[in-house]
Amino acid sequence: MRTKIIYALFVTLAFLLMYCNRPAERTLTEQDKYLNLHDTVDYVGMQTCRSCHSNVYDTYIHTGMGQSFDYATKEKSAAQFDQHAIVYDPDSDFYYKPFWKDSTLFIKEFRLENGDTVHSRTERISYVIGSGQHTNSHLINENGYVYQAPITFYTQDGKWDMAPGFENGANSRFSRIIATECMTCHNHLPEHVAGSENKYKAVPRGIECERCHGPGELHVKEKMAGNIVDTSKYVDYTIVNPVNLPVELEVDICQRCHLQGTAVLNDDKTFFDFRPGMQLRDVMNVFLPRYTNAHDKFIMASQADRMRLSKCFTVGKVSCTACHNPHHSVETTAIETYNNTCIGCHQNAEQAICTAPETERVAQENNCVNCHMPKSGSIDIPHVRITDHYIGKPIEEQEKNEIAEFIGLECLTKENPSPLDMSRGYIALYEKFVPERQMLDSAGFYLTQVTDKNEAYFKTAIHYHFAKEQYNSIMGLADTKEPNSQKDAWTAYRIGEAYAKLGNVDRSLGFYQKAVDLHPYNLDFNNKLGTAYLQKQKITEAKAVFEFILNENKKQVPALNNLGYIYLLEGKGEQANNYFEKALALDPDYELAMLNKVAYLVVKKEYKAVKKILNRVLKKNPDNAKARQMLEQLKTIQ
Repeated sequence: MRTKIIYALFVTLAFLLMYCNRPAERTLTEQDKYLNLHDTVDYVGMQTCRSCHSNVYDTYIHTGMGQSFDYATKEKSAAQFDQHAIVYDPDSDFYYKPFWKDSTLFIKEFRLENGDTVHSRTERISYVIGSGQHTNSHLINENGYVYQAPITFYTQDGKWDMAPGFENGANSRFSRIIATECMTCHNHLPEHVAGSENKYKAVPRGIECERCHGPGELHVKEKMAGNIVDTSKYVDYTIVNPVNLPVELEVDICQRCHLQGTAVLNDDKTFFDFRPGMQLRDVMNVFLPRYTNAHDKFIMASQADRMRLSKCFTVGKVSCTACHNPHHSVETTAIETYNNTCIGCHQNAEQAICTAPETERVAQENNCVNCHMPKSGSIDIPHVRITDHYIGKPIEEQEKNEIAEFIGLECLTKENPSPLDMSRGYIALYEKFVPERQMLDSAGFYLTQVTDKNEAYFKTAIHYHFAKEQYNSIMGLADTKEPNSQKDAWTAYRIGEAYAKLGNVDRSLGFYQKAVDLHPYNLDFNNKLGTAYLQKQKITEAKAVFEFILNENKKQVPALNNLGYIYLLEGKGEQANNYFEKALALDPDYELAMLNKVAYLVVKKEYKAVKKILNRVLKKNPDNAKARQMLEQLKTIQ
């Protein structure tokens, strides 16, 4: 018996030494010791890391992170291209067909009427995003502006379908921008063009080493100078090794991307500002809605959140790397690797502690993960099955079917978020995921609790009233403000929009101009500015803005239409019609271009074509009063 007790103590001690290999005295202030957290330390790139760590590179490059993003090549694509590779979206009445032409991938959008093709648009695919373990999505690069294509290949089901977020009437076709929030989770750090939402000078080819270890310039300099640290005894503070961090900071590295929710940046921060070893809340706050009885309702990249809800984390402080070696693919990792982590805690000297009947355990091959972390679909990505990282007892089917009710929004990065934090979280939740008025009601409630009416409060109040379409309230807040006093482009834009809605073109023009000054490559801001110039009959200025937009991206439909309208005003009908045709070739349902083309055709007395276009407008939008009125007037002309 004494021998068994000693053996049990030895096993327990050995496990603690294996798992708890972090010095006990370390706290969150440990981040201050890492020298590569300073913003003067630059990134060196994965190939530089490879020169010393080739063995790590050789396995990492095959992981999901290493395969997360690349050029659209046949080698990169996991998709099937057969006769079934056609997707139909009934809500928009568009078909999509992916195909290769030589070594270039294209996606063709087309529409059929009575068996005839009445619309066809083909876009070249520049990048494939996704490792292929679950999906391949597809991106378009138009002069540096990156957009998502509307269809995705779902690997597990082996089928093409509408991309996540494009289904159920939400098809934005080829116009969904890939902003830095998306790009910096699915890829390494691109060279982003300041003052834009989605323009990039250069885009890397997957998540690289320094996303988890921090910038390596100082580390490389020290090694090249011969300053080698014996990492078996000491911490090398020129580079972050996550295993040396406190659990909270180590998990922050993972949940920078695996804590998908409603991310709200802190003032003056960007999605490029987080570096390994920092606290995530120093850059952004992440919020998630909570529901009752929502046992199996979670989003795809929610691994960190689900783990943090588990006793293994709340009590045992198990980190992500307790189960995952980020340098090795989950596809090639033996199941015993994961089970051994469970057994390390849930055993004594005699037997593993499991309450399942022996027959069930044998049926599951004693695989802890199968029962306690089952695969499930996510609520945001169709056709995928992912491992639920909530580690707990299997949920009864009856519990799963109980109706989930919204409890509230939880901030996952702060224990005690401020009322301003919560207000921003609810506004972002409303705009990004849950467009229900109660979210804005909650945002308004927290906004009334803010006592310091500073610049941060002003920005949030403007955003709140803009989301509620309370333009008079925005005017009340901004009436004493001058456009040049604004330091935030989106706040200036929202104020400009409010004045435009209220018919005050002079004030709207000033705020639009400020928004463009701050974000010169935001093409939507530019289009609003050009439209305001048009309303003020400043044709030269308006034309210059629309020409700038089209020089940046020749496929901007509103700018094509607006420039055509200017030519129509100038009596240059053929030039105007040319721009309307270009706009409609890209978007056959763009109502303004159709109505402007009608105006051109009326002058040409081509009434049959006019009637056809007006009926097309009303087919897509029966509530278009202007089209209905013009159709009635047409009866008196013919």
